[in-house]
Amino acid sequence: MFEKLYRYVNNEQEERVCTDITEDACKHAPKNYFLILISNVLTKLGDTMSNPKTVLTWLMSYVNSPVYLISMIVPIRESGSMIPQIALASYVNTKAIRKWIWIVGAIFQCIAIASIGVIALYFEGATAGWLIIIAVIIFSISRSLSSLSSKDITGKAIPKTRRGRLKGYTTSVAGILVLAVGIYILYTSQEDADITFYSYLIFFAAAMWLIASLVYVQIKEFPGETTSKKEASKGNSILSKFSLLKTDTQFRNFVIARSLLLCSALTAPFYVLLAQKYVGKESYLLGLFIIAKGIASIISSPIWGKLADKSSKNVMAIAVLIASGLGILIFCIITFVETFRDANWLYPIAFFILGIAHEGVRMGRKTYVVDMATGNDRTNYVSVSNTIIGIILIITGGLSALVSLISTEGIILVLSLFGVYGAYRSYRLPNVEG
Repeated sequence: MFEKLYRYVNNEQEERVCTDITEDACKHAPKNYFLILISNVLTKLGDTMSNPKTVLTWLMSYVNSPVYLISMIVPIRESGSMIPQIALASYVNTKAIRKWIWIVGAIFQCIAIASIGVIALYFEGATAGWLIIIAVIIFSISRSLSSLSSKDITGKAIPKTRRGRLKGYTTSVAGILVLAVGIYILYTSQEDADITFYSYLIFFAAAMWLIASLVYVQIKEFPGETTSKKEASKGNSILSKFSLLKTDTQFRNFVIARSLLLCSALTAPFYVLLAQKYVGKESYLLGLFIIAKGIASIISSPIWGKLADKSSKNVMAIAVLIASGLGILIFCIITFVETFRDANWLYPIAFFILGIAHEGVRMGRKTYVVDMATGNDRTNYVSVSNTIIGIILIITGGLSALVSLISTEGIILVLSLFGVYGAYRSYRLPNVEG
């Protein structure tokens, strides 16, 4: 069953492609392909139902947590899973089999998210806020373990020219489920949903990581390149890993390009702020934004995935250009066309287009870093780049403070201009797909 379906979704009619993986791994590629797909779909669904920008922020507000604690939740969630990776990479590099690291990370993510549901039910005020912050920190560190190991497992189990499609199908299937969640929340928002409903939503999200870990256990992973504990303590220090930025020109250019691509992610909350400012804070808008994101994933992810298998750096460039062009257009509309800026259809449509662009950016840069290297080099690339991006996210997370100094649409414009330069830097990268 796995064999036939694998050939169908990858349009593989002749001899199986085994590029960049061993013969043993190639034999198990079809089954591993779908096990990775299912587990990733489950964790993506869990992410949606515990999104820090929506559900977690709402929970903290509901239990009367201080505003300063609520403002910390997004940068901690986003950057907290990246910054520890450079310290954890040395440990990961000593393991020939790394799926167990992913599984341990998933189980602790389940525990951390479930604890947030319990906290929301039984605590209030600053106590609840600080406890949720602690839970998010535990979640983020656990996520680092899963993120670090997953890239190498995919690189060992799935051949080149199939990895982008895997990510595309994963995001597309998850998008369908996200769409269902958005419709469900839109429907229930018409009723008086209490804290119990949202806590149970969090519990359901936590269960996704537990189920995903049970699926991941079944992956057939073969031993890969390792570093001895002695070498890890001497030659793989944090400083030595950062030296990759100096010695590896291609990697350095990728990190610069990836930093500039952040505009597709960082502008998203400002579109929501614009909608609240010019349309209102009606609950149906939240449902529409979630639905728009789900549809964008369903439509665009398989296409981006196939294109990424041909040239992931071109996907990065095209996708960020779409996000930047949209941002510049929205700035012009808000500044010069007052009739359109009050239209309630403008912002969900803009969010839909931004969702398409962001999926392309994510698909392109994830495929690029997996295809750029093998073995421990891949793990080091992922850890260093993610740590740097995490630091940048913390710094740029302070952009919200600039809202009082410049307009919201002005921030979108500035980030979009950085994105244009990011498209240029992405296009200049060498191809790594063959």
